[in-house]
Amino acid sequence: MSEMIELVVDDAESKMQGAVAHARREMATIRTGRASSSFVEKLQVEAYGVPMTLQELATFAVPEARQLVITPHDAANTEAIERAIRNSDLGISPASDGRTLRLAFPPLTEERRKDLVKVVNGMAEDAKGKIRGFRRSARKDLEDVDGVGEDDIDRAEKSLDELTKAHEAAIDDARDTKEKELLEV
Repeated sequence: MSEMIELVVDDAESKMQGAVAHARREMATIRTGRASSSFVEKLQVEAYGVPMTLQELATFAVPEARQLVITPHDAANTEAIERAIRNSDLGISPASDGRTLRLAFPPLTEERRKDLVKVVNGMAEDAKGKIRGFRRSARKDLEDVDGVGEDDIDRAEKSLDELTKAHEAAIDDARDTKEKELLEV
């Protein structure tokens, strides 16, 4: 294969890997009834006069399956963190002792679990759509490459199809894993 064709295929593969990683990160934010810092790490908190992520301001611990303990690096930020959690769409109120915050995650209802599975399936389909879009874009780029034989382009398209299938399978695996976590009681 020519160098240009390899660049097109490598670029598409890199973008597909990014789509898979993004989908996994998004799925990690879906609450499964178990406590995890991924639910609050990216939460924006107004601290020191600027918006910061909670991850920059505190450490996290999971002493029990349904409890998350947040310990701010600076105790002066405890109230700001508590306010940010209360104002978020998590639907969980933190308990504060002035130094640490405790989040108790209630068990999910069967109906809520099924709704979350639908959300995860939607995320998976969005990611697959992005992967297919990268394949389409790469195929278009292959058509624009000058001075290469039809056989090289056919091989590159087959390679793109294999990459697409592999990355879609990775999305399906992530979705299936998250679905099992959600439906586990």
